[in-house]
Amino acid sequence: MTELTNSAISEIDSKRLKFRQRVFDAGLLVPSGVDGVYGRSAVFEAIVAGLASSVNRCAAADGAESYRFPPVVTRSNYVKSDHLRSFPQLTGSIHSFTGTDRDHLEVMKQVDAGENWSAHFTPTDIMLCPAACYPVYPMLAGRLRPGGRVIETQTYVFRHEPSVDPMRLQFFRQHEHIRIGDPNEVLAWRNTWFDRAHELLTAWQLPFLAKVASDPFFGRGGKLMAKSQVEQALKFEMNVPIMGEDHPTACVSLNLHHDHFSHTFGIESSTGGVVHTSCIGFGLERLTLGLLRFHGLDVNDWPTAVRSELGV
Repeated sequence: MTELTNSAISEIDSKRLKFRQRVFDAGLLVPSGVDGVYGRSAVFEAIVAGLASSVNRCAAADGAESYRFPPVVTRSNYVKSDHLRSFPQLTGSIHSFTGTDRDHLEVMKQVDAGENWSAHFTPTDIMLCPAACYPVYPMLAGRLRPGGRVIETQTYVFRHEPSVDPMRLQFFRQHEHIRIGDPNEVLAWRNTWFDRAHELLTAWQLPFLAKVASDPFFGRGGKLMAKSQVEQALKFEMNVPIMGEDHPTACVSLNLHHDHFSHTFGIESSTGGVVHTSCIGFGLERLTLGLLRFHGLDVNDWPTAVRSELGV
């Protein structure tokens, strides 16, 4: 990506701020005072629910098993996943107070003085969940049933990247379908989702462009990892030009992990062979904002076909 000038960045952020304010003024998102952390209205939530239902109907033939997890993962599983090695800049660690009465008095002195009191808090056994699929892999440790499995899940995830861009939230929901099984079957499943994603975005009447992509790996070594990810076409994104074609937003992500998660968490095929995994992720807030951007802030004015598909 070409480096943007300061004036270009200001212009982009101005557009983002204006759109965010329109969404605030319409009461669809509620500001909290922290960029990327917002409340959602009943209308916004109805659109989110409609999108998830639309995705599940499209994938009904898979017979996916549905699971819901809290927006956290165990610290031990988080460390095993290697997310910290690749994305430390996005990480959210949960800490709590475990001190004595005297320690608490010291904390309150620092709070009242406007000082940093975080040193009195210690890490807990849980981390904020960085991706909806992360709680799935540990539960599959051991031998898979013949034919593997397909899992559907949805949860809030956390990424520490505060921004004025309303599409770049710190807490947002990922709706995912995950395939675990034979490498060839997993690849075929991932390829099937290209057609499904195209079908869904068309039904929602959102413009989009599919492209090979990479994750935001950290540091110098991350650049090599991103290059390898692109060269192997492990990640594709469906980009929606919410803020214009020059700055599209990735709203759907199709990922192939090879044996990374199965090796990490000890997942084997029914015969003891190699297992690959893949996931398709839908950014529900981003898609909702895309719908509001292209169809208007009043759902009653949306195209009839879109309202019918989403049940809003």
